[in-house]
Amino acid sequence: MTLIQLEYVIAVDNYRHFGKAAEACFVTQPTLSMQVHKLEEQLGILLFDRSKSPVSPTDIGKRIIEQARVILAESKKIQQIVDEEKGEMAGELRIGIIPTLSPYLLPLFINNFIEKYPKIKIKVEELITEQVVSKLKHELLDIGIIVTPYEDTNLVTKPVFYEEFYAYVNYRSPFYKEEKLSINNIPANEIWLLNEGHCFRDQVLSLCHTYKDRDSQFKYESGSLEALKKIVDKHGGMTLLPELATLDFDKAAKAKLRPFEDPKPVREVSLVMHKSYLKRKLVEALHKEILDSIPDYINVQKHGAVIKWK
Repeated sequence: MTLIQLEYVIAVDNYRHFGKAAEACFVTQPTLSMQVHKLEEQLGILLFDRSKSPVSPTDIGKRIIEQARVILAESKKIQQIVDEEKGEMAGELRIGIIPTLSPYLLPLFINNFIEKYPKIKIKVEELITEQVVSKLKHELLDIGIIVTPYEDTNLVTKPVFYEEFYAYVNYRSPFYKEEKLSINNIPANEIWLLNEGHCFRDQVLSLCHTYKDRDSQFKYESGSLEALKKIVDKHGGMTLLPELATLDFDKAAKAKLRPFEDPKPVREVSLVMHKSYLKRKLVEALHKEILDSIPDYINVQKHGAVIKWK
């Protein structure tokens, strides 16, 4: 049994396809298939049911693969310990970031980070929270940038900052005349939402307890905050936005923003890693770069009412 064989087995489990697994491991499919088959013969069991599409692990295969992940993760710690001791900042960094942060936070820090650490190759994926967590657990990502709290004993969380919620209100809305809004007074059918799967949607729903589907001719949900903003501009009503999404607003857009009364609703933005991830200096470097990039008025200490979403 070799570490290479375990790596191939884990890749097949991740991609549920021998060809895609081979591509991810930078080997030919026959090479990967041969090594997986060799390991199965050695163990005297079938790890995968190849008659299914996509390929799926057998019951005993699931247990073996789970242990293989532990073994491979532990083996990688040796090199990570050496790199940490040498203070080297090199290699690949795979980041997953949620869509309600990606277009607003990523441009603030990524260029400076790349310039400071030229030996780090960075790959960023925009994913919803559950996808980020799944890929962290399968070691397809190194770090996630998500909204927390997120309870999972396999993950380590490092809060970065806390951004407030704002209402973005059409000028025809009666709430446009208000300086501050109370979340309890917003009519259930006033708010345009992101579609299901977005944690920001769930946070808005946890704030607006009386929300119900619109009873109207036009119903719309989107995966984009920018799309919801345009719907408010053209159609009416309001939507809720996180603070970073408002940084580039022009004067006309800022005039439609309304803060909430105290305690202000806020969301906690954090770096999350699998508990086995050892590159702590890299995490600290990323944490510092994000902190240095965000405006001073965005709070890095917990304040207001942190809104949970699950």
